[in-house]
Amino acid sequence: MSSISENIEKIEKGLKQETRLVAVTKTKPVEILMEAYQAGARCFGENKVQEMTSKYEQLPKDIEWHMIGHLQSNKVKYMASYVALVHSVDSFKLLKEINKEAKKHDRVICCLLQIYIASEETKFGLSQEEAIEIVTSPELKNLTNIQISGLMGMASNTPDLAIVRSEFRALKALFDSFKKYKNERVKMEELSMGMSGDYQIAMEEGSTLVRVGSAIFGSR
Repeated sequence: MSSISENIEKIEKGLKQETRLVAVTKTKPVEILMEAYQAGARCFGENKVQEMTSKYEQLPKDIEWHMIGHLQSNKVKYMASYVALVHSVDSFKLLKEINKEAKKHDRVICCLLQIYIASEETKFGLSQEEAIEIVTSPELKNLTNIQISGLMGMASNTPDLAIVRSEFRALKALFDSFKKYKNERVKMEELSMGMSGDYQIAMEEGSTLVRVGSAIFGSR
């Protein structure tokens, strides 16, 4: 079995210059995260706020923490002082809450709008219309402590990689079309798509952030 550092090195070597690795560290203990850190990983993704905060407190402070899971408004306050990027914004209400808590720490928190691209009913996310409504909302200019930095999506959980590729391609086209909404609050710079099973396809289709867990740490 290859080590965490070998896995990270192999993945990093295969990534395009414009694609960054987010090591998905959920459920992994701090000792294992330290191994990834020593192997050069500096960008960690968690899907539960409490777990992320506990790890943030114990680990080196040059780690960039990404919230990649479904986020409840009442949990935002626990991570507002340190989170670097929220991948999973799926409502204007959540955006306002992130803005409110970021303001208390005098920070601007970068956020990605999570777009629903999968064929399953279980995934969270916004429709294209809902996302357009957010980026064109006059109210957005008052949210001076957030920045919409791009989009995120999760492909269907299917062995049919042609479906996965077409979903990623559609999200990239949407991402490109959103560049016309650029203003002080909206800058389409990051496209977060691709996980352990499909990150290479995501990268080929233009992902700038791939969220990889089991390909680094082994399956749970």
